Amino acid sequence: MHHVLRPIASRLPLVSPLRLLAITNYFTSKRTMTSNARTYNDAIDALNSLQTPFAVIEARRKAGIRPDAHSVKEMRAYLARIGYSSQDLDRLNIVHVAGTKGKGSTCAFVDSLLTRHQRTHPGIPNRIGLFTSPHLIAVRERIRIDSKPISEEQFARYFFDVWDRLEASDVAKDEVALGSKPIYARYLTLMSYHVYLSEGVDVAIYETGIGGEYDATNVVDRPVASGISTLGIDHVFVLGDTVDKIAWHKAGIMKTGSPAFTIEQVPSAAQVLMDRAVEKGVDLKILELDPRLQGVKIRPDAVFQKKNATLAIALAETALKKLDPSFKPGVESLSPEFVEGLEQVVWRGRCEVKEEEQAVWHLDGAHTVDSLKVAGRWFVDECVKKGKNGPKVLIFNQQGRSEAVDFLDGLCNTVKSADPEGTGFSHVIFCTNVTYAKTGYKKDFVNHQYNPKDIENMTQQRVFAERWSTLDPSANVMLIPTIEEAINKARSLVEDSTEGDQKVQALITGSLHLVGGALGILEKADAL
Repeated sequence: MHHVLRPIASRLPLVSPLRLLAITNYFTSKRTMTSNARTYNDAIDALNSLQTPFAVIEARRKAGIRPDAHSVKEMRAYLARIGYSSQDLDRLNIVHVAGTKGKGSTCAFVDSLLTRHQRTHPGIPNRIGLFTSPHLIAVRERIRIDSKPISEEQFARYFFDVWDRLEASDVAKDEVALGSKPIYARYLTLMSYHVYLSEGVDVAIYETGIGGEYDATNVVDRPVASGISTLGIDHVFVLGDTVDKIAWHKAGIMKTGSPAFTIEQVPSAAQVLMDRAVEKGVDLKILELDPRLQGVKIRPDAVFQKKNATLAIALAETALKKLDPSFKPGVESLSPEFVEGLEQVVWRGRCEVKEEEQAVWHLDGAHTVDSLKVAGRWFVDECVKKGKNGPKVLIFNQQGRSEAVDFLDGLCNTVKSADPEGTGFSHVIFCTNVTYAKTGYKKDFVNHQYNPKDIENMTQQRVFAERWSTLDPSANVMLIPTIEEAINKARSLVEDSTEGDQKVQALITGSLHLVGGALGILEKADAL
């Protein structure tokens, strides 16, 4: 049932009038520009024109249109249009990671492990690529080389190089119309291949966007290794409403002839992964916690993160065996490079703490039922461990997903049960993902996929507020339009406290878009 294709005519890319207008307006304003004059901001404007408007998303949702096998065929066609084949991607020695929870952290661990090995073994790897989503502050964070986002100049150059190749290509493919462009996330995936192949990257870690089987990253036929992190319920409309349906999609990244790894899963998901591995002729290894992690300081010190580290170790060791036939993994213990890679990993916006004069900010991009419970426990543990007192404040948003209101119950109850005194949040702020009070969104944060009226009227936030008021009538629940104003309000709450020497203990969670906007404000940073 997953492989039924619609007739070719009905599968041609739908260019909505809104998207067509955005693209037309972009080129009307840029018509006189030379290729050398096109800047990072120009690239972001053009990229934003490739977003699918809310009205089109809603129409497709109502019609039951979901990504299918044609999505991958489209990506292969676009890859050919810019001069590459899937065989060219073999040069990147791709480590492909899917999952519901922990896939980003797993990718960050792999990147950190390979980076530390590279420092003591020059040239192995030569250059390391890391492709993840979403970005926190700047779009270019999605495409990293040697752990750093590519520069604005590089982003603009490669962005328009791909754009111009697609414009000029006469490679006829039934799947896509000549001159057309893939949508936002797919364009960035396509661009990342061009960047890495052009920049001499010889190992690239790819995090899937949504699912796996029909994801834009799934054009690689021979990954050096595939990894599947913890599975759960997320993206129900696209992937299905049970964990076994979701597991089917995630298992799509496993490829015949390439090793695959996963960690302990719920039984129904594990069975689907094993069945699909048999179908594909893949040797799937289900990993228990790596005993070599004993004594290694994993942050946070929690089982879920040790599972991510275990998966990352297996993936990194497999990649290094391919790159360096003389590489021998430690048997009883991890190498000093691997220990350092695990202990010093940097993955922003996940279990992150920032302290300032008035507040301690705890930021985590959790956005599923289970991950929000984990974030809640981590938040309380941090407050207790550091002996921090002061009002507990929640800043929360998750835009465009009606089911997100049901995530609040677990978060509210978890924080209360984890707190030694059984207290929850004193103040709860629901805001939109709009960044600034006066200027609105930073260009990199513009998102046309949500109903602008819902954002203006704070429709989703009102639903959240009503639910939380029912869950905890003692909490002071507030609706605040922007992230900037929400942060300022949270800071001010310490002034209302009757006890001296207190700081607001704030948890910002529910969305990586929210967390990224908050970090941009707190650090006044252009990229992370």
